[in-house]
Amino acid sequence: MQPSDLTFHPPFIAHRGARAAAPENTLASIRRACAEGAMWVEFDVKLTQDGVPILMHDDTLERTTNGAGRVAETDWVQIETLDGGGAFGEAFKGEKVPRLADALRCALECGLRPNIEIKPCKGRAKATAMVALMTAALVWPQEQPPPLVSSFDEETLAIAAQLQPHWPRSFAFEEWRDDWHKAASFIGAEALTVDETLLTPERLRILTQADYALLAFTVNDPKRMRDLLRQGVTAVFCDNPGALIATL
Repeated sequence: MQPSDLTFHPPFIAHRGARAAAPENTLASIRRACAEGAMWVEFDVKLTQDGVPILMHDDTLERTTNGAGRVAETDWVQIETLDGGGAFGEAFKGEKVPRLADALRCALECGLRPNIEIKPCKGRAKATAMVALMTAALVWPQEQPPPLVSSFDEETLAIAAQLQPHWPRSFAFEEWRDDWHKAASFIGAEALTVDETLLTPERLRILTQADYALLAFTVNDPKRMRDLLRQGVTAVFCDNPGALIATL
């Protein structure tokens, strides 16, 4: 059941930070999301080889850093030396890959509520979920509204439900699943994170009649954003929150 404190005003979640204007999954991107008026920020979490939870979307380092190789086969002492911003633009050269703890502290400083997407590398769902949740619980103040924990991996969310049962969870899927309600119920989800291309009028009718917050990714077009919100979507993930907020 959707909890009363899982609210989205304005109805946007900055996707990997404000990644249209700053390198994704960095502190710069989180701060830019805040500057653009977002109240929520999403970032992806993986484990290094030696068990440090970091912000990273891909299984490999090449796309977003000047490093190479698989995240799961690289220690933090190597990753912390990498440039995580130069590939985006000269102005961000030297931006580092942040640890989850640093990202959460940055979100707190900015007054942002985080959506922690746990994105485990193959075979590391249990370890990634446990380390990420324990790390987040040590950093995030109990008096603050809790983070939203999301994942495409059901095992990850089941572990999250055990470790932090009072933190809301969102079941994510990017291919349509007729059993979505069974999976969401199994992990006690309060929200659904769904690829916006799956959201036909009929599917929107089905999903919005269920008692979940419905979060659509990734929506950067103002018209599509307005259509989805009008049809009952709770909030959209976007790369350019400032631009969409300006169109409301």
